[in-house]
Amino acid sequence: MSVVGIDLGFLNCYIAVARSGGIETIANEYSDRCTPACISLGSKTRTIGNAAKSQIVTNVRNTLHGFKKLHGRSFDDPIVQTERFKLPYELQKMPNGSTGVKVRYLEEDRPFAIEQVTGMLLAKLKETSENALKKPVADCVISVPSFFTDTERRSVMAAAQVAGLNCLRLMNETAAVALAYGIYKQDLPPLEEKPRNVVFVDMGHSAYQVSVCAFNKGKLKVLATTFDPYLGGRNFDDALVDYFCDEFKAKYKLNVKDNSRALLRLYQECEKLKKLMSANASDLPLNIECFMNDLDVSSKMNRAQFEQLCASLLARVEPPLKAVMEQANLSRDDINSIEIVGGATRIPAVKEQIAKFFLKDISTTLNADEAVARGCALQCAILSPAFKVREFSITDVVPYSVTLRWKSSFEDGTGECEVFCKNHPAPFSKVITFHKKEPFELEAYYTHPYEVPYPDPRIGNFTIQNVFPQSDGDSSKVKVKVRVNIHGIFSVASASVIEKQSLEGDHSDIPMETESSFKNEGKDEMDKMQVDQEEGHQKGHAEHTPEEEIDHTGAKTKPAPSDKQERANQNVKKGKVKSIDLPVQSSLYRQLGQDLINSYIENEGKMIMQDKLEKERNDAKNAVEEYVYDFRDKLCNVYEKFVTAEDSSKLSSMLEDTENWLYEDGEDQPKQIYVDKLQELKKFGQPIQIRYVEHEERPKALNDLGKKIQLLMKVVEAFKNKDEKYDHLDAADMEKVEKFVNEAMNWLNSKMNAQNKLSLTQDPVVKVAEIVAKSKELDSFCNPIIHKAKPKVEVSEDQAKANGEHNGPMNGQSGTESKPDAAQESSPHTKPSAGEMEVD
Repeated sequence: MSVVGIDLGFLNCYIAVARSGGIETIANEYSDRCTPACISLGSKTRTIGNAAKSQIVTNVRNTLHGFKKLHGRSFDDPIVQTERFKLPYELQKMPNGSTGVKVRYLEEDRPFAIEQVTGMLLAKLKETSENALKKPVADCVISVPSFFTDTERRSVMAAAQVAGLNCLRLMNETAAVALAYGIYKQDLPPLEEKPRNVVFVDMGHSAYQVSVCAFNKGKLKVLATTFDPYLGGRNFDDALVDYFCDEFKAKYKLNVKDNSRALLRLYQECEKLKKLMSANASDLPLNIECFMNDLDVSSKMNRAQFEQLCASLLARVEPPLKAVMEQANLSRDDINSIEIVGGATRIPAVKEQIAKFFLKDISTTLNADEAVARGCALQCAILSPAFKVREFSITDVVPYSVTLRWKSSFEDGTGECEVFCKNHPAPFSKVITFHKKEPFELEAYYTHPYEVPYPDPRIGNFTIQNVFPQSDGDSSKVKVKVRVNIHGIFSVASASVIEKQSLEGDHSDIPMETESSFKNEGKDEMDKMQVDQEEGHQKGHAEHTPEEEIDHTGAKTKPAPSDKQERANQNVKKGKVKSIDLPVQSSLYRQLGQDLINSYIENEGKMIMQDKLEKERNDAKNAVEEYVYDFRDKLCNVYEKFVTAEDSSKLSSMLEDTENWLYEDGEDQPKQIYVDKLQELKKFGQPIQIRYVEHEERPKALNDLGKKIQLLMKVVEAFKNKDEKYDHLDAADMEKVEKFVNEAMNWLNSKMNAQNKLSLTQDPVVKVAEIVAKSKELDSFCNPIIHKAKPKVEVSEDQAKANGEHNGPMNGQSGTESKPDAAQESSPHTKPSAGEMEVD
């Protein structure tokens, strides 16, 4: 079973895998641990990752990057419209209203949904991890920003499906970093002691996230998380680009923003300059050759100018830090350390702002780029039965408060309840009891729309079906379980109706309490639920999610310690009850249908097959090109003596014609044409190659065979001279050996004489394979005869007994030959005891 963690970044992706030696960040085919989040589509194939990044400038309109923020958003979304003007490729409205991209692929304009685009990238990361692990990969944990809404999370889950991945958990980046930090700490305080509070600051290329986490031995609890989804490294790049665009307009009269290719080049140079300024405070040059209209441009900047330019961005670093401390109810003194990750935290002014707020030195113990992927791989290992990991529980938080609304028979006709507040522990389940006579609908939405970086606060509608009045006409008691699951996605997990089977007396409830009271689920798992609630953490799987009950206002009701006993009393008073599961129909906002996802999966399969066929076609073409260059080089070198001048001229002409064809008519041909062309060349070239190889290898093969014949002749001679070493061999067999050796010697001499008469340009009379075969033939016929073992001298029973009594070698037998008998005599039944052995 594979254990893979994927950091799905805005700019770059990282993959970490679990191996027996621990967690390892793996490299791609370019030996680079960082894979750019880029996809380039062409007339024949797709390139993804490093190869696609090199085409950002050359294939501007069809190279996709910076698409992470488009997940789960409609085309009319203000965020999408803002991003649209920054992106060099075209965005398109999909039939379901979501955002897609329009690119030219296989010589036609094709729309792709964002789930398909991210699916392509994830499929590439899957292939990279499979190459590293040398086995199929399916299970994984994928990171998402902590501020992603349900719609965005479901969109990423769909992309994982398209890539053929089984996402065990969508993990918040802040939680992944905290896990990577805490799981290896040996000095964490015990569970009963005050936890160690650590602040994690993550500023990546496109977003800024802060979290406060409490650590105890084997336990991580996220206390609060805040974010600025619109502040990251790219905003600093934007500031530099705007500055230089204005400067080049004044200095060179160039309108850079009108030329997408020039703008991309400027972005690349500004990113490099930003990184250099993080390491150097002095003036640094910016030079771009043939920038626009064949003009070379140059400028310079230093760190002080840069910080002044980005003052408004740097001012946005502190507010999330302040907010996270307020939400966690902690002071600066409660914080043990501040850990920073993400590429943009390398900017000295950003580090300075963080240190200034906490009045503490910041720590850089974590790998700024790879910490998220490592945390995801650790979570995957915890969830996987294939790996034994130190027990470590993770409790994350709900980023936005969630409210349920439903139709009610009271005053304004609606009832509502905030089921999850901001920074509520997650994953978590709650059970709500309704009293209804007919099917009803629950609407889930984000309580405070202004907090959510999303234009629509809706999460979805959930219809509880098959609800009918009780047999006596009373309202049915319906228990609804709502959950924020392991992926951070809200859902109505289940619903059930509690049916009374028999009644003893009239036990009517107060109307206000019955209509709007919320009670815990009356099932056998109550004890487990209470334990989970006390522990307050996720143990690895969603089914262990803690649960609690809430009343109509959303306040928690205190679960009575003797809940089971109370239920038993109710059963005695009111009679037995039984729970019947009810179907729940979900209508989620911007939810992709499974049929649509299946069509995306099918489409991805076709594109993978197209890539494979194109690779095979290119490999066949490259094989022809390689053969032309390699053979032409050897024809004037090592093959020169093995080909006549006439054939050499003819072959040189053929190679030159093939080379010209490759760069003209043969530039774009089917695979079979290249295969046939290579076979045609080999038909003329192979005999020359064979003559050369035979000439090089023949002397050794002849020498080996000659040596064997000489050795065998010596053995035959020794046998004839009555050598006692061979006196046990049969004379008739040795005659056969002598005859066989003589035949082999005659064969060898005749072949050598014939070969010596030929020139190097003629095909050989005897091939190396024939000489090797003759050598093996000699071995197989002669060796069994000449290496026949001498027969053993038979010993009579009396002599054997005498040998046993004397306990030593007799009649020419060596001591080693008598040992096996002694070993047999010391059988397990007659083995001396330890005491006897000591006496001996």
